[in-house]
Amino acid sequence: MVAENTEKDSAPAPGGPAPDAAEAGGAPLRPDRRRPPATIPAGHRWGRYDLLWRFAAAVGSGLAQLLALPPYGWWWLGPVSAALFAFAVMGTRPRRAAWLGLLAAATLMVPLVSWQDIFGVDVWLVIAAAESVYFLPMAIGLTLAARLPLWPVWTAALWVAQEAVRARWPLGGFPWGKLAFAQPDTPFVGYAALGSSPLVTFAVALTGALLLWSVLRAAAALRGGGPGRTRALGAAAVGLAASAAIVAGGTLAPAVGRPSEGETVTVGLVQGNVPNVGEMTVTGERMQVLRNHADGVHDLADAVEAGEYPRPDMVLLPENATDIDPYRDPEAERLISEAADDIGVPLLWGMSRFNDDGTRYVQSVVWDPETGPGERYVKRFLVPFGEYIPYRDFFVRFVARLEQVSSDAVPGTEPGALDVAGTTLAVGICFDVAFDQPVREAVAEGGRIIVIPTNNANYNFTGQSNQQLAITQLRAVEHGRPAVVVSTSGISAVVNPDGTTSYTSPEAEPDIHVAELTAVEGTTVATKLGAVPEAVLSALGLGAVVAAVIAGRRARRGA
Repeated sequence: MVAENTEKDSAPAPGGPAPDAAEAGGAPLRPDRRRPPATIPAGHRWGRYDLLWRFAAAVGSGLAQLLALPPYGWWWLGPVSAALFAFAVMGTRPRRAAWLGLLAAATLMVPLVSWQDIFGVDVWLVIAAAESVYFLPMAIGLTLAARLPLWPVWTAALWVAQEAVRARWPLGGFPWGKLAFAQPDTPFVGYAALGSSPLVTFAVALTGALLLWSVLRAAAALRGGGPGRTRALGAAAVGLAASAAIVAGGTLAPAVGRPSEGETVTVGLVQGNVPNVGEMTVTGERMQVLRNHADGVHDLADAVEAGEYPRPDMVLLPENATDIDPYRDPEAERLISEAADDIGVPLLWGMSRFNDDGTRYVQSVVWDPETGPGERYVKRFLVPFGEYIPYRDFFVRFVARLEQVSSDAVPGTEPGALDVAGTTLAVGICFDVAFDQPVREAVAEGGRIIVIPTNNANYNFTGQSNQQLAITQLRAVEHGRPAVVVSTSGISAVVNPDGTTSYTSPEAEPDIHVAELTAVEGTTVATKLGAVPEAVLSALGLGAVVAAVIAGRRARRGA
């Protein structure tokens, strides 16, 4: 068994055993074989090759989380990642824990956001480095909270706190790579219906921490004997049972407060495709992109007329389906109006709207075949350095290619609840879907089907489209509604309320599709609670760190 230790983190003598825990006066503590340890001691070491074990665990944690996320999708590695992270940092000094946490994060983030190299290798690596920094304070907090009883709970809560900060600061945040986003249609995703992505992250991290808890107690049982061994094995069994219960609970969670089903809505999707994909141009040749999507609507109208598809109630088009402002350009207005007339139902068309001062809005506009443009939603979460340049005068001075982003988009402020053909849609454009707030507020305003218009033309075959689709799958479970992703060049998809997909388009090809969806009435528990679960769990994690610091100071004073 392992006993409590002081802050001292001295290395074992070469070839010798790990140092025994000691009281402040220097007398070694005798192992307590009466019960399994409740905490991991501050100075505990994982054998002769302590640092090597920690290094391997940190790298393994990052790789496990990377492989859990799309496009790999080995979701069961999510809890393993959390377990390895805790194994790497607990029981060591905060300074060493910080560097190990940074190592784990870099192993994850550098390959995860490699699609950002479209803006340059330097931009990619800067973003990866910035995202990795958030894991540093989490690692410090975890090694402190691990000294407390019930440390698996505090460990999981600290994961939620880290992701909460990362999703908000700076420049509005960048929540990519959450533990929750590796669980699009798994047992864990059911917790999204109760507490959004933070509760999913908590469940994944808690499962991993409990697995580690069980392994440590099983190892303690092998080293010990007598009643202590029996108790340690019992604790290990309890930890495994609790892990299994968490996984099983996720399959039942969506049934709690499930919203009711309404009428069937037939929805058409048009993926027009983009020329010159992969280049540092937002939509390739602008007029060609507009014509591609207008032609897609005409092709869908012909297919409906030929009986290949049922007649849709509405047709959805992606973000940037035109980057030419039809309110200012007569040719763009004509092409969209003719497409609407041909299909004979309202269109939801993604477009850029330009202002006199050179700024623009990224919008989805309802375009009726009889009355023309009507309700619109303005994208609320914009991509820094892609859709706008923060502190433009400063950054352009050092990175001249940022001038290619010639106009800055302006974020919207209103929820995306749009009435299209008598059905209210909950619209979130592209980057919006990575954040809990936009879709939640659109659903709360009456959105009955989730719609995510997106433009991933620069990221085909990089995994980014798969990652965004996985987030949309979580949103469908979170709000108990079907969801539709409609992309310029893929992946467009139809998502069921349980997170599974019933249709996905090819990438970098034109595509049309019609789906019959069931609109939903009412809201889930997660929609009602909003950010409350995230705030409570984050407070638990941070409170545990404070409690550990206070307890440590009291112990030193007593010594």
